[in-house]
Formats: sequence, structure tokens, C-alpha cells
Amino acid sequence: MAAPRKTDKTADALRERALEYPETEEHFPWGERAIKVKGKVFLFLRADKTGLGLSLKLPLSGPDALREDFAEPTGYGLGKSGWVSFRFAPTVTPPTARLLGWLDESFRAVAPKTLVASLPPAKAPPQKRAAAKKAPAKKAATKAKRTAATKAPRR
Repeated sequence: MAAPRKTDKTADALRERALEYPETEEHFPWGERAIKVKGKVFLFLRADKTGLGLSLKLPLSGPDALREDFAEPTGYGLGKSGWVSFRFAPTVTPPTARLLGWLDESFRAVAPKTLVASLPPAKAPPQKRAAAKKAPAKKAATKAKRTAATKAPRR
């Protein structure tokens, strides 16, 4: 009996979470699993002996996701519309939590606004690096110094 692939658990988690969203359906075009909301795809998923492959629409975090070694713009011109494809060998443990966060972004990007409004608020887009948040604090401190200097009593 072959050992289970590390990518299988992630594929199962993505499929289960995707089908928990309201008004979703599963289809199987081109030998891949496509999960749709109101007839629009928000997840393409393939898990087999070659590993895990998936595509998501990421209008907010797509540029950050594309910095990863396992990501690339989706083919057939979809990358120009914010679609990102991810590929993992069967021996690799995918970042499941980040992929689930991106799945949420994809659903919200594709689903009708009225349906999205019925969901709990979205969490911040998943990010690997948190260092980018320090720049605004420095800018705010500089602004506070300027404000204090202009309000100082004149002699």
C-alpha cells in the first residue's frame, strides 16, 4: 500500500471549505474539479499522483502570492484577471492555512455582492511577511513631530 500523499489532506480541506460556502456546486470539466458559486468558478482543483494543483482568483493578495516559488499567473489569459495557480509535489506539505485564506478571497471576489454581504467579515488577506506594516507608523510619528513643532508657543 502506497503512503498517503502530503497534498491529499490539503486538497480535502480546500474542497470541504469551498463547499461550505453558500450556493456552491462542484463540477468536473477537463478532468479537474471546479467549484462554482452561482455558475462562476472560484476554485479549480486537481489532486493526483503528481501532486496538488489549484487556481484561485486573488484580486487583493495576488501580487503577494505570486512572490512564492509555488505560484504563477494562471494560463489561458486568466492571470491578467487576477487568477493565480499553485502547484505542489506530492511530497511537499502545502501551506494549508494560507491557501484557505486565499480560497476565502477568491469566493468573495467571484460571488454576487448580496451573497458576500451575508457572510461574516473577511479576515485580512493572508500574508507571509508582516514587516510592511512598520512604514506607516514611522510616517505617523514624523507627522506628529511636525504638528507638535507648529503648535509650540512662539517667543
